[in-house]
Amino acid sequence: MRRGQVLAYGSGNLSVNLLSQAFATFATFYYVDHLGVDPSLIGVAMVIHGIVNAVLNPLVGHVSDRTRTRWGRRVPYIVIGMAPLAAAFTMIWIPLVDGATARFWYFLIVVLVYDVLFVVVVLNYVALFPEMFTTIAERAAAASWRQMFAIVGMIVGVAAAPLLYGAVGWAAMGVSFGVVALALFALSLRGSAERAHAERESFGFLAALRHTLANRAFVTYVTGGFLLQLTFALLQAGIPFFTKYALGEADSANTVILGAVFVTAIPMVYVWSRVTTRIGPRRAVLAAIVVYGAALVPFLFVGSLALAGMLVLLEILLAEVIDDDERKTGARREGMYFGMNGFIVRWAVSLQAVVITVVLSRSGYHNGAAVQPASVVTGVRLMMGLVPLAVLVPAFCCFLLYPLRAGAVHGSTAPAPESAAHRSSS
Repeated sequence: MRRGQVLAYGSGNLSVNLLSQAFATFATFYYVDHLGVDPSLIGVAMVIHGIVNAVLNPLVGHVSDRTRTRWGRRVPYIVIGMAPLAAAFTMIWIPLVDGATARFWYFLIVVLVYDVLFVVVVLNYVALFPEMFTTIAERAAAASWRQMFAIVGMIVGVAAAPLLYGAVGWAAMGVSFGVVALALFALSLRGSAERAHAERESFGFLAALRHTLANRAFVTYVTGGFLLQLTFALLQAGIPFFTKYALGEADSANTVILGAVFVTAIPMVYVWSRVTTRIGPRRAVLAAIVVYGAALVPFLFVGSLALAGMLVLLEILLAEVIDDDERKTGARREGMYFGMNGFIVRWAVSLQAVVITVVLSRSGYHNGAAVQPASVVTGVRLMMGLVPLAVLVPAFCCFLLYPLRAGAVHGSTAPAPESAAHRSSS
């Protein structure tokens, strides 16, 4: 596949991470600390958001697997949903009502709309990856480019966000991010490709669920992935509170802390791509977890090394699971696998919100107070260090039990994918 096409497709990952990381890192902070909404209400909203997201993921994935149009299975959903998705994200940062209770309901409704559109667009975007790239070497190379775009999205969405909302306000930040995300989703369509004659997925929804959840490789992968995502979510959502109350710094200090992590992760993406090709994805992810655990002490530099490894490896492992399923069932079911992965992993965001809510409430956090009790500082420090470290132990065990080993033949013998541009001209 041509480098330009790989880069165009990969650019969509900047949009995915720009939106998702800005939301995960700052939505709770914005509504609790800036708008004065009760943390427990936002915790409830995030749990509801997680439930809806969890239900939608396998349903959307199954429908996508069974869709047949002249433009493919995945591309039409991206085309239709990307502009409404950008608009819904923007409205999260423009509360149109006053009062804490009214803002809670506004937050809940807008986030649910955003969530539906995010699942439709992003699930179909990522489901293209295993079909477009069929060997470990191809996937490692393509994933490295995708994750470089992802890290840029994280830098802008997380590290640069405090500079933007500090200078021009939260609303302008939301509009800016929405416009950038829409433009890059459109660019990604230039490189999107689907198999010309993909097998039709013939399972009913319940049968597809049974086959997916009976796959031992998937169960071990998704359990470990859930635990890793929980640690990521805790660290990202906790950093604004850590910066403000534990370090006593202004919001703009988030840019320095998070920017250092993400910028130094960029060259490490290439390193993990080469490591994965050399030793296989299973052993590479085990090594990355060990490094990640060490990163909780010397946080900045080593943390970047671990972050890059996780970004590259998780999607390669899931693609490997999907290939194994095709050999067993004769059908390509990227939609269902990414959907079930989303069903389970997205609970990490909701659980993160619950953990933060419990920590803040139990430690004596007061909404809007410029100075918090010492107990809040202690609680935030434990949440940023001890809790993620404890979660990494079972995550390592899950990937230790992952049954697929390097050396298996990856991909299928079906015809190569053809580009969206080629299909539209035929």
